[in-house]
Amino acid sequence: MENYIIIAVLVIIAAIAVHATVKHFRGQGGCCGGADYKPQRKKLKGVIYKKTFHVSGMHCAHCKRRVEEAVNDIHDVAGKVDLKKGELTVSYAANVEDAVIISKIEKAGYSCTV
Repeated sequence: MENYIIIAVLVIIAAIAVHATVKHFRGQGGCCGGADYKPQRKKLKGVIYKKTFHVSGMHCAHCKRRVEEAVNDIHDVAGKVDLKKGELTVSYAANVEDAVIISKIEKAGYSCTV
């Protein structure tokens, strides 16, 4: 009888862990702050060109927001992340070096290549 109780408790713990993991990767978990917050889109006047960066380490909506906010802090630059592809599309209103964008993304905790 004691073995059945232990097994039942372990099954319940495993179910809770799977449920929390699924919520986390959907961007609805506690560390992600929920999925209802969306950063404000930065609008640029006169986009000169766009460039795509590959960002690794993103796995949820929270990661997407952190990268977008890091890039949007740069003057004359706006970024939008495609989480499924792991790509950041950056729009430029002025010439900004790639190293500035890459350093902002790396400070946020992710790795980036052009």
